[in-house]
Amino acid sequence: MAHKAVFPFSAIVGQERMKRALILNAVNPQIGGVLIRGERGTAKSTASRALAAVLPEGTSFINLPVSATEDRVVGTLDIEKAIQKGEKHFEAGILYHAHNGILYVDEVNLLDDHVVDLLLDAAAMGVNIVEREGISHSHPARFILVGTMNPEEGDLRPQLLDRFAFSVHIGGLMAMKQRVAIMERRIAFETDPEAFREEWSPKESSLSERIAKARELVNDVKYTRRDLGTIASLTAAMKVDGHRGDIVILRGAQAHAAYMGRDHITQQDILLAAELALPHRMKTSPFEDTGDISDLADKLADAEKEFGESDFEGEAEIDENAPEGEKKTL
Repeated sequence: MAHKAVFPFSAIVGQERMKRALILNAVNPQIGGVLIRGERGTAKSTASRALAAVLPEGTSFINLPVSATEDRVVGTLDIEKAIQKGEKHFEAGILYHAHNGILYVDEVNLLDDHVVDLLLDAAAMGVNIVEREGISHSHPARFILVGTMNPEEGDLRPQLLDRFAFSVHIGGLMAMKQRVAIMERRIAFETDPEAFREEWSPKESSLSERIAKARELVNDVKYTRRDLGTIASLTAAMKVDGHRGDIVILRGAQAHAAYMGRDHITQQDILLAAELALPHRMKTSPFEDTGDISDLADKLADAEKEFGESDFEGEAEIDENAPEGEKKTL
C-alpha cells in the first residue's frame, strides 16, 4: 500500500470509539464528520492520517491551520478580471483540495467561528460556493471533516458542537498491556517504518476492502418504521434538543450495518451510532470513554418497548432512496 511513512490504522492500540467514528464517516461521509476531544498524545492526528492511507488511492489528507482565513478556506474570485475582461478566474482554496479526502482541523475550538461555519456548511452540502459582487463559483467539496480540540482550552459554541455529527472524548490508556503495546509498536515503526507497515499490510488491505464494500452497500441498507420510532424515543428520553441527532444516529446505524456486511440495521447498530452521536448534544454525558454503555443500552431497550406491536403492524420497511410517494415495499 501507499503512504509508507504513515502509522497503520490497524496498529493503533485501543481508542475503539474514535476509530469507529472515523470508519463510519469513511463509509458514508454524509454522516457529517467527527469532533475528537482529548489531551495531546492520544493518537488523534495519527488515526486521521492513517485512515486516509486505507481509503481509495489518491485520498488526500489536508491539515487546516488554525490561522486559516475565509479566503484561504473557500478560495477567491478575481473580481477585477471578471469586470474588465468578463473572465471568471477562481483561485482554489483548501476545500477544493480536500475533495474526496480528509480535512483535519487541529484545535478547531480556536478557529474563527465563521470559518468553522463555512467548513460545516461545505461538509453538509458536499459543495463549496464562493460569491463575490454578484459573481459566483461552485465546486464539489465532499470530504471527511475531523476536528480535534482540548476542552481545557475552551469549547465550541453549542450551535457548532451540534453540527458535528459525532463526538468522541478520549484519554490516555491506563491498562498496562495496552501501554506496553503502544511503546512496542511505536518503537518498531520508528526503527523501520517500511518493515512495520509490511507486517500490518494484510490487516490494512482487509480494512480498506471492507470500507470499499461498505460504501457500495450503505445506500441500500434498509430500516423499518419501528427503527425510526426507537431512535426518536431514545433521543427524546435523553432530552436531546433538535432533530439533527436523530438523523445522525440513523445514518451512523446504516454505515455500521454496511461495515458489518448487513443490508438492514439492528438495535446494536443504533446503539453504537447513538454512543457517538449523543454525548455532545446533552448537557451532561451519560457515559465516558470506558466502554461501559449499559445505561444507554437500557434506555434504548426502554425506547424500543415504548411502542406496542400494533403501532407498527403491517408497516413495510422503508427504502430511503425511493422518491416521496413511491416508497418501496421490501
